[in-house]
Amino acid sequence: MIKTETLHFAYPTGDDVLKGITLEIGDSEFVAIMGENGAGKTTLIKHFNGLHKPTKGHVLVDDVDTRKRSVASISRDVGLVFQNPDHQLFCETVREEVAFSLRNFGYEPETIERRTKNILETLDLSQYADSSPFTLSGGERKRVALASVLVWNPKHVVLDEPTIGQDYQQKDRLRNFILQLVSQRKTVIIVTHDIEFVAECKPRVILLSKGSIVADGPARKILTDERLLDECSLVRPQISSLMSSLNDLGLGQDIIDVYTARASILEAFRRVK
Repeated sequence: MIKTETLHFAYPTGDDVLKGITLEIGDSEFVAIMGENGAGKTTLIKHFNGLHKPTKGHVLVDDVDTRKRSVASISRDVGLVFQNPDHQLFCETVREEVAFSLRNFGYEPETIERRTKNILETLDLSQYADSSPFTLSGGERKRVALASVLVWNPKHVVLDEPTIGQDYQQKDRLRNFILQLVSQRKTVIIVTHDIEFVAECKPRVILLSKGSIVADGPARKILTDERLLDECSLVRPQISSLMSSLNDLGLGQDIIDVYTARASILEAFRRVK
C-alpha cells in the first residue's frame, strides 16, 4: 500500500507544488494520475520511492514512513520508470542495462540470465539485446528503461508517461502487460496525458490541478465529466464523444473505450433486427 497524509512539498526556490495531498493506493490497484502540465504529477510520484521527502505531512510505503528508509531501500519495493529514459540508461548494451539491477541486488547468474531473457522477449526487445541503448529510438529506449525496472519484480510499479513514443501495437502490448501485473497483485501507477490509453485500460483515475486532487474515481465516471476534464486541460476520449452523440440510439453516454463501444453497437443492431 502507498499512502500520503496531507502531503505538502515545495522546492527550495518556490511555493508549494503539492498542497495537502491525501490518498491511499492499495495493493494490486491500477491507478492513472492525470492533469495539466505543472499540476504536480511527477513531483508526487517521486515521493513514492523516496526521491522527494515531504515538506509537511507523510508518505508511507507498506506502512513505513519514507523518511525512515533510504531511496535504495524503497526502490527494492517501488520501481520508478522516468518520463525521459536517458535519465536511467548508462550501460553499453541493452542486455547489460536490463541485467544491471539484478547483479547489483546479488542474484545468481542463472536467475539473471533467465529473467533478462524473459523481460526482453515480453517487451519486444530481444533483437536489440547486444545493441547500445543509445542507438535506439525514443520509444525503444523507453521500453529498455521499463525492462530494467520490471526485471527485478518490484511490488509497486510507477510509470511516468509510459506511452510516449509507442505505436498502437506497443501500447496494446503495454496495456495487456500492465493488466497482467495487476492480476499478479502488483500496484501499478501511471502518470499520463494519453487519455485514449487510460480509456482503454479503465483504471482508477486521480486528477490533479495546481498541486491538489480535484477528482478521484473510476475512469468511466471521470473521463466523461467534461467540466472536470476542462479544469485539468484534458479532452474527453474520442470514442466517448462519439458514443455520447449517438445516445438517441440507446448506446449509452458512459462508454469510453472501443471494446465496449463495439459491443454496444452490435447489440443495437440486434435490437433493430
